[in-house]
Amino acid sequence: MTAEQTIAGTECGTEVVQGDDRYQALRRGFNQRFIATPDYVSVVASTDEVVCALNKYLASHRSDESPERRITVRSGGHCYENFVCGDDVGVILDLGRMDRAYLDQQTGAYCVEAGANNWRVATHLYAPFGVALPGGSCYSVAAGGHVCGGGYGLLSRQHGLTIDYLYAVEVVVVRDGQHAEVVIARRDSSDEQLRNLWWAHTGGGGGNFGVVTRYWFKGLPKPPSQVLLHAIAWPWAELKDEPESFKSLVRNYGLFFEYENTTELPEPLRGDFSDMFTLLKLTNWANGKVGLITQLDATRPDGVRRLNAFLDWVTQDLGVAPTPMDRRMGEHAPMAGLHVPTRLPWLTATQTLNGSGDNQCGKYKSAYMTRGFTEPQLTAIHDHLTRDAYDNPQALLQVDSYGGAVNLPGSADTAVYQRSSVLKLQYQTYWSWQKDSNKDGVTDYLDAAVDPSIAAPHVSWIREFYRDVYEDTGGVPILSPDDTGDRAIQETVTDGCYINYPDTDLDDPEWNTSGQPSHRLYYGDNYQRLQETKEYWDPRNVFRHAQSVQPFTR
Repeated sequence: MTAEQTIAGTECGTEVVQGDDRYQALRRGFNQRFIATPDYVSVVASTDEVVCALNKYLASHRSDESPERRITVRSGGHCYENFVCGDDVGVILDLGRMDRAYLDQQTGAYCVEAGANNWRVATHLYAPFGVALPGGSCYSVAAGGHVCGGGYGLLSRQHGLTIDYLYAVEVVVVRDGQHAEVVIARRDSSDEQLRNLWWAHTGGGGGNFGVVTRYWFKGLPKPPSQVLLHAIAWPWAELKDEPESFKSLVRNYGLFFEYENTTELPEPLRGDFSDMFTLLKLTNWANGKVGLITQLDATRPDGVRRLNAFLDWVTQDLGVAPTPMDRRMGEHAPMAGLHVPTRLPWLTATQTLNGSGDNQCGKYKSAYMTRGFTEPQLTAIHDHLTRDAYDNPQALLQVDSYGGAVNLPGSADTAVYQRSSVLKLQYQTYWSWQKDSNKDGVTDYLDAAVDPSIAAPHVSWIREFYRDVYEDTGGVPILSPDDTGDRAIQETVTDGCYINYPDTDLDDPEWNTSGQPSHRLYYGDNYQRLQETKEYWDPRNVFRHAQSVQPFTR
């Protein structure tokens, strides 16, 4: 077993404490809904500094208990819940300076440090080496959390998930409960516990087993030299009071990916569409339009024909003319110039789609789907998106195409259990403070702290939306049990939730009456192996949050 301990006295990084000008910025992440008050933020630039910072934290707590004030890790800062910036956080380790992506000559693998964001990874792997990690399009999401949760993006239908290429991971762990040590877990490690630790980082989520500092990838694919990028939208004015037209669009979209590679589709649609990735933006009516973004491999001579055939299928019952996508929809900025299919170099297209949206407050939910939408689901989606009482242009349900190469591995090959889904859904709502509730002349997080009415309508809307879409399965997108006699449950079209879109409502009996807790929805049958790994590598439960993997002894 490869392990190293760093001796006391090694630099622990730069510590930013309260009163420092940097403290306000460094105690929060992308989601302004959660702002921590840690004792300090430790800005680290190397694995040795991580070890030192972690040892300092451990030394300040009794070794026979889980530390009351947690230590958390931020790579890109895009955690959707309060797992990093919660009220009970004592120390935040900021890995933003560890941001290299390079070819490691010693291992023959591409090394990506935890703080490297998606755009840096894309440019630093493609420009010198011509390869790509099939990760997300949100430029500021960093590898630390993105990869270990599974990681997917616009190349995933063609090339799989990020973790399908993971060869090794460097993790700072606390195996004895008292001291930090560095381990490198490889896919082909001779030690079973190291192989388990590698496996746990192929979809087990962040904040569970230790501090990830580096990943190594082998066999990375070459992206298309050029892609077709297309973005169109349809006006809500012609859909809000025409639910059947709206439902036909969403129904046909889902059925295309359910029927893909079968004879259920007409002849022009029976070719290979694995290079096509789509994002259907089902916005709140106040946005004015719903949108569709599509990317295909432009090096294939049939790209435009296939795109048009797909659009014809999706809109066959719509009866509404497409218009440019000329407004922001979730994380994506307006793309009015792409209403005609546009040929762009892959890296240029990736930059075009790069977006994180504004730094606002947000609430998110997710679902995997193994088939297209049911009629009750379509009705609930239209009803909640068109409710007059909620008029937020930045609230939406984004439906991503899925499947293809993602579904080639088995459900136990990696910690990502969902390997038979055709759609991946992200429910989103964003808001800013807007009200000077504490009467200090400005709006900021302090107003939200004293005025629950700022967040309440947004959180209530997304909770009720989600609950009603999955009303038949207890308010959540369950994994279908194999041994149930309930025909309705056996025929469910859902397949659980995505750990990188965490949602603490999944463990609230008010919003989840399915009998399946969050760990079942995230990990399916893989949870026990994750627990065994946790028990070995973090028995003290140093690394934890509201939905973290639990060791058996806790």
